[in-house]
Amino acid sequence: MRLGYFTMPVHPMHRDWAQTLQEDRAAIILADKLGFYDAFMGEHLTDACENITNSMMFQASLIPETRQIRLATGTANLSHMHPVLIAVQAAMFDHLAQGRFILGVSPGALTSDAEALGILEEDRNKMFAEAIDVILAIWEGEPPYNIDLPGNRYKVSTARTMTLDLGVGYMGKPYQKPRPEIVGTVVAPFSPGVVLMGKRDFHPLSANFLLSQHLKSHWENYCKGKAEAGAEAKIADWRVARAIFVHDDDKIAARYGRYDENSPYRFYFHQMRAKMKRGKRLYVFKSYKDQPDDEITLDYVLDHCVIYGSVNRVVDRILALREETGDFGELVYAGMDWVDPALNKRSMQLMAEEVMPRVNAAIGKSAAAA
Repeated sequence: MRLGYFTMPVHPMHRDWAQTLQEDRAAIILADKLGFYDAFMGEHLTDACENITNSMMFQASLIPETRQIRLATGTANLSHMHPVLIAVQAAMFDHLAQGRFILGVSPGALTSDAEALGILEEDRNKMFAEAIDVILAIWEGEPPYNIDLPGNRYKVSTARTMTLDLGVGYMGKPYQKPRPEIVGTVVAPFSPGVVLMGKRDFHPLSANFLLSQHLKSHWENYCKGKAEAGAEAKIADWRVARAIFVHDDDKIAARYGRYDENSPYRFYFHQMRAKMKRGKRLYVFKSYKDQPDDEITLDYVLDHCVIYGSVNRVVDRILALREETGDFGELVYAGMDWVDPALNKRSMQLMAEEVMPRVNAAIGKSAAAA
């Protein structure tokens, strides 16, 4: 099982923007040194707490600072930009990173972003589907790019103005062939979108704020999509994100990862619960469909969504998670605000150097026994 990193990120509004940008960069540089496989960075345009406005730009700043980690948009919100921009910028990123690039995509969920862009009343899921079709057509095609797909709002051509012997009218292709890995973050239980991901060979990343009991539904739907496409689903392609805090001392782990009023995990899930309630999406935290909203307290969410403790405790929790969900290819560690940088760094270190080796050793033994 691989170890990945994902952060939205979520910072308190009073914090200095320049400082949090540097901390978010430092976390991914550390992840690279510790051997994390990939790092996803989220983006929003109009959120003072989730304050990365362009994940591709942010990740590009880390190309020369890292050596092996794959740098991922987490996500590029496809309703926010014309697909030509995403296609050519992602292709250039892939060349700059010499293949250490993953294109994470989504429609863009934040309604204030949509309002600011004048697309609040648009079907952003439809815009997303149309955009990805055009991006792939650009990467697969050649000039003059007469891309006019039925029902698609985006029409792309360079036929009237191209001068190919001068290089004019050409759009670059990615470094990776035939294209970079495309990953979609999945939030909803039993999400039908995962079926479509399976059909198109896009890979699912199950969100860290979804209850673990619903994670298996993502894999089942992904397998269904793969089967409908006449292909076999690969465990390696499924990522599961969790909020995890590891420390040498169980008491410190409980305090920082759960109970202290200044816990970044408590702050994170306070924000997520409030935003989900505002967006009428509290269902992501529910154990069953008709569970009353008033049962979804902050403590309830923390009890169900945070793994914390010493190495042995965290290893046991991860193995129990795997028993519940079935096997998955990558455990994605959710990055939090650095209330105490030393504690955050130590947690990442323990996760990479002690937790994951023990998890993988246990998985190997169980596989051999079977």
